[in-house]
Amino acid sequence: MMEALLPLASFAFVTSITPGPNNIMLTSSGVWFGFLRSIPHMLGITFGFVVLLAICAAGIGSLVIAVPAIHVLLKIAGSGYLLYLAWKLRSMRFSQDDGAHVRPMSFMGAALFQFANPKAWVMAVTGASAFLPLVQPVWLAITIYCLVFGVINLPCVGVWAGAGAMLRRYLTQPLWRAVFSTVMVLLTIYSALAIWL
Repeated sequence: MMEALLPLASFAFVTSITPGPNNIMLTSSGVWFGFLRSIPHMLGITFGFVVLLAICAAGIGSLVIAVPAIHVLLKIAGSGYLLYLAWKLRSMRFSQDDGAHVRPMSFMGAALFQFANPKAWVMAVTGASAFLPLVQPVWLAITIYCLVFGVINLPCVGVWAGAGAMLRRYLTQPLWRAVFSTVMVLLTIYSALAIWL
């Protein structure tokens, strides 16, 4: 059983730790709001993605990906949200005054974003088709699959929020804030465009 879980754990680690829309948003959240205020965002990502994994493991994900119209709608929703986020990031300032106007992403917002992220759908469908444990009953296999992915995903996304929180102390000067904000806006726009590649 452990030998069968190692490929799943490796897949979960690689897909969770590498850069992507979720991790870019978490880095920004860590910078602007700190690690503690980003925890609901982190938990929402993991929860939403685990629910998506369960749906895909149950076979529904393949149907969604197979219907071109739904796939296009997912791409529009995902890229639209990322462009909206880039627009918000471009005007954010690293000051006490902004705390009242801008809030970190909520648990529910982060969870729901997973369903508008076509890359998350593709990852979930790929993972379910290639790494679902071969145990019976099926609900037990899906539970194991989701638990392993969730346990690995949460600390991985936490690394990105933590990295942002560490950068926070170095971004007290307006010049570095502007540089960081520009880089994050460009990365977010790139993520929105990469959905269509």
